[in-house]
Amino acid sequence: MKHGFIKAAAATPQIKVADPVYNAGQICMGIDEAVKNGAKIIVFPELCITGYTCGDLFLQELLLGEAKNQLLAIAAHTVDKDALVFVGLPLMRENKLYNVAAALHRGNVIGLMPKANIPTYAEFYEGRHFMSGNKEAVPYILRSEEEEKTVPFGTDILFDGGAIEGLLIGCEICEDLWVPEVPAAEHAMAGATVIVNLSASNETVGKGEYRTMLVKSASARMIAGYVYASAGEGESTQDLVFGGHNLIAENGTLLAESKRFENGIIYADIDIHRIAHERRRMSTYRPETSRKYTIVPAKLEKEETVLTRSFGSAPFVPSDKAQRDTRCEEILSIQSYGLKKRYEHTGCKKAVVGVSGGLDSTLALLVTVRTFDMLALDRKNILAVTMPCFGTTDRTYDNACKLAKALMATLEEVNIKEAVTLHFRDIGQDMDNHDVTYENGQARERTQVLMDIANKENALVIGTGDMSELALGWATYNGDHMSMYGVNAGVPKTLVRHLVQYYADICNDENLKKILLDVLDTPVSPELLPPMDGVISQKTEDLVGPYELHDFFLYYMLRCGFEPEKIYRIAKLSFTGQYDDETILKWLKTFYRRFFAQQFKRSCLPDGPKVGSVAVSPRGDLRMPSDACARIWLERLEKI
Repeated sequence: MKHGFIKAAAATPQIKVADPVYNAGQICMGIDEAVKNGAKIIVFPELCITGYTCGDLFLQELLLGEAKNQLLAIAAHTVDKDALVFVGLPLMRENKLYNVAAALHRGNVIGLMPKANIPTYAEFYEGRHFMSGNKEAVPYILRSEEEEKTVPFGTDILFDGGAIEGLLIGCEICEDLWVPEVPAAEHAMAGATVIVNLSASNETVGKGEYRTMLVKSASARMIAGYVYASAGEGESTQDLVFGGHNLIAENGTLLAESKRFENGIIYADIDIHRIAHERRRMSTYRPETSRKYTIVPAKLEKEETVLTRSFGSAPFVPSDKAQRDTRCEEILSIQSYGLKKRYEHTGCKKAVVGVSGGLDSTLALLVTVRTFDMLALDRKNILAVTMPCFGTTDRTYDNACKLAKALMATLEEVNIKEAVTLHFRDIGQDMDNHDVTYENGQARERTQVLMDIANKENALVIGTGDMSELALGWATYNGDHMSMYGVNAGVPKTLVRHLVQYYADICNDENLKKILLDVLDTPVSPELLPPMDGVISQKTEDLVGPYELHDFFLYYMLRCGFEPEKIYRIAKLSFTGQYDDETILKWLKTFYRRFFAQQFKRSCLPDGPKVGSVAVSPRGDLRMPSDACARIWLERLEKI
C-alpha cells in the first residue's frame, strides 16, 4: 500500500437462488481469487448469500437461519486472508428482517450495515419483506453453535483499514445510491475515503449508462473511491435480468468496469493519498456531521500494492481523438474569449505578436486571429513581427513569414543583429562568448522591439510563452517572459502541439495547413545560438529535458500533490519502453530544481487565462514563495 494505493475488487459470483450453502462456496472461491490478485477490499452483491430474488422465501425461518450459518462459514474462511470483505444477506433483529451488508475480517464478522432506503416501486417490492435500518450503531448478538459475538449493527459504521493513513471505509446498499440524500455523503463527511455498495440492480434499456453516471458522480461529489458490486447471472429471471454490472470509480474517474452479463471480478487501485489531497485542496469540503459514528478497526497489513492501474503518459491530453478535438476547441475558445475581453476593456484595435516560426508563437497568432474575427476587427491590424538574429534558421524564418501572410496579418521584419551587437559592445560582452548573456540579450531586445511597436501603434503585445516553460523557468526574465496578455500561460507544451494540429485539421486552407504541419515538425528551440550548417543547433529538450516528461511531472505534482517517489514510480510505468529509469530520474531532479528556483519569474507574470485544472498564475492557483527551498524534495529523490 506504498504511496497510498489500495487494490479493491468488485465480485459477482455464480449463485443459486435460495441455496446459501452453494452460494457461500462460490463466495469463498471469489475471496480466494481476489486475495490472490492482491485485493484488500472485496465487495460482493446485495443479498448474495441467499440471492436477491428469493421473494417471499425471505419469510422462511429455515432460509434465514442457513444464511446466518453460511455468513459465519464465510467469515471463518477469511481467518488467514488479509482483506476486508463485504457480503450481503437477510438478517433478523428483534423479529424484524433487514437487508444487511456484513463486513468480515480475519475470521470475524466485524460490522452489520442495514439498507437505509427500501424501494417499493416499479419492479421492486423490498418493503414487503425488509425494514429500513437504524443509523446509529447498536449491539447485535450474533450466535452460533460454538459462541456468541456482539457486533455493531447500523448504517453509521466506518472501518479503519490502518495500513494507509486516512483509509476509512463506509458502506451503503443499492437503492441508497439512487436517492437524493445518500448515506454515503454522511459517511464521507465523517471521514470515509472509500464507499462500498452491495447492489442488485437489474438491467433495463439505458440503465447501465445511468448507473455508471451515478457511481462516477457519487465518487466525484464525495471525493472518494467507490466500489460497486451488483448481482448477476444465477439470480431468478422470472421477471428480471441481472447483468453483474460492477464499477470502481475514484473522484469522478471510472477506474474499472465489468462487461455486463458476464459474472466475474474486476480490480482497481484506489489512491487514498490523492483523495486526501483533493479534500485538503477544496476548502468547501467540510468534514462535519451531526451523527455519531462507530469506527471499527480492520487493520490491514502494510505492503506494496502491485499496480494494475494505468497513468496516461500525457495527462493533459485526452487519448480519444473526438474528446481531444472537443478539448482543443474549448481551449481555443477560452484563450480567444479571454483576449477578447481585454480588447473590449482597453479599446485597443491592434495587436503585436512576435512570430518565430515555432509552436508557441504560432498558437498565439492563431488565437489572436480568432479573437479579431470575433470582434470583427481587420486582421491587418495584427502586426506579426519577425525578428531574425544570430540563431534564426531559414526554415523558421520562412514559416513565420508564410504564416503571417496566410492568416492575412501584417508582416513586419525587424532584424535585431545590429542592435544586439551594439548593446553587447556597450556592456562589454564578447560576441564569441555564447553564454546566458549572449542568449538573453537577444530575447530582451526582441521584447523591447515588441513593446515599443505596441506603444507606437496603440496595440497590445500578445504573450507567446506556455505553461511548461513557465514551470521550468525556461523564459528570459523581462524578455519573452513579459507581455500585455499571455494567451498561452495556461497551456502545457504537450497540448500546444495538439492545438496547432487541431487548427490545421479544421482550417479548410491547404496552404495554411501545410505551413502549420511544418511548424509542428520543427524542433522546439529558442534559436539563440548560431545554427550549424543552417540547421537549428539549440534544441530545448536536449537542455531541459523532454516536455512530455516535464508535463507529466507538473500534473502529478501540482494537481495531485504526489511526492517525488510516487511520481517516479508511476512515470516508470507510464513511459516503459520510451525512457529508462535513469533518464526519468535525471529529468525529475531537473524538474524539481528548476520549478523551485524559477518561481520568481512566475510571481510577476502578466495576465493570462487559466484553461485547465493546473495553472501557475500567482494570482490564481499557485501562491508559492519565490524563495521556497527544494531540499526535502530533492533529498527524497537522492535516496532512490
